[in-house]
Amino acid sequence: MKLSLLLHGVAACFIAGCYLVPSAAGGATIDAGLLKAKSEAEAKGYIFETSRSDIVAKAKKEGRVKILSGWDADLYPLLKEAFRKKYPFIEVQIEETAGIDAAQRNMLEVKSGGARGWDLINNHPDFYADMAPHLKKFDILGMARHGILTVPLAMVDPVRRNVLEVGSQVQLLVYNRKLLPAERVPSTWEDLLKPEFKDKKFAVDMRPTQIASLIPAWGLEKTLDYARKLAAQQPIWVRGGERAVTNVVSGEFAIFIAPNYSTAKRAEAKDPAGVLGLKVLEPIPTRLSKSPGLIDVAEHPYAGLLWVEFEAGPEAQRIADKYEPYGGSIHSPGSALEELTRGKNVSVIDWNHFQKMKEYQEKIVAAYGFPKASR
Repeated sequence: MKLSLLLHGVAACFIAGCYLVPSAAGGATIDAGLLKAKSEAEAKGYIFETSRSDIVAKAKKEGRVKILSGWDADLYPLLKEAFRKKYPFIEVQIEETAGIDAAQRNMLEVKSGGARGWDLINNHPDFYADMAPHLKKFDILGMARHGILTVPLAMVDPVRRNVLEVGSQVQLLVYNRKLLPAERVPSTWEDLLKPEFKDKKFAVDMRPTQIASLIPAWGLEKTLDYARKLAAQQPIWVRGGERAVTNVVSGEFAIFIAPNYSTAKRAEAKDPAGVLGLKVLEPIPTRLSKSPGLIDVAEHPYAGLLWVEFEAGPEAQRIADKYEPYGGSIHSPGSALEELTRGKNVSVIDWNHFQKMKEYQEKIVAAYGFPKASR
């Protein structure tokens, strides 16, 4: 009986076009396609593990992982608890790294070798190119393709292959329902260029992540032209999404473009009077916001590899959606943002645009016509 089952399995594999090769240990066999993927990855300097059980065993020996995270600190106890249920033999230490100043400091520490002791860092788009040579070259994309790691392929940088996107930001328009009737709320981005919205009728964040995020859908020239016309409307220039949303609720101004969806939903939950209105305009500006990568000098790389797989998985994504809130990835099936954007015209700052965001924003600021500092 056992022999017939074995022969049946071999025949099925032969029909499917796969071939089995003895493993180095002389135990279980490894698919030849997997060995080919490993060989190709290693030829490019990547680490490619052919066995998930080997990854788990190595992580167990390491016993801990230290993370500089882009998630909100409120999530850490929940993420740690969920991860420890899966891997009780790994101790998790997380510290928050938020904002561009922290990202620059972390990048300089990594480049100088001063970040030893940390395993994972959150990659900021402004410093992604600087960080790339200092990240451990696990072929996460290749291992995900072959089922060694369970990660949605769209989350992984297809060029560098060793960095994930586990959280996204969608940006929208918010307005004060008492100051602006629903029928007058802009339905398109171009509506904001109408004469009725000229001269301090809406607020715009001076850091133009929202306008830069339209470039994938519109192209650079159309976006820059829109930025010039937007500035000609003489809006209220502000800095910082959370504060501006609060100003909308208090009635200081009627419209703000365009806070993160998570920021707007958090404010909406604290607005029992229902003053705050939310409007999603298409194309929907969307960008990658949480991009963990393993540092090349990581002391616990395999525990770190399990951590990034966990962050990309449904359990961590549900935690991010509930407590960030709405902080999961648009590439995570069933996440809040995936459902919000499903079937809509979405302009995504994906991996092709990720490291160009600094350049995009500088050009848009120039198009706004802000004065430059002079002596």
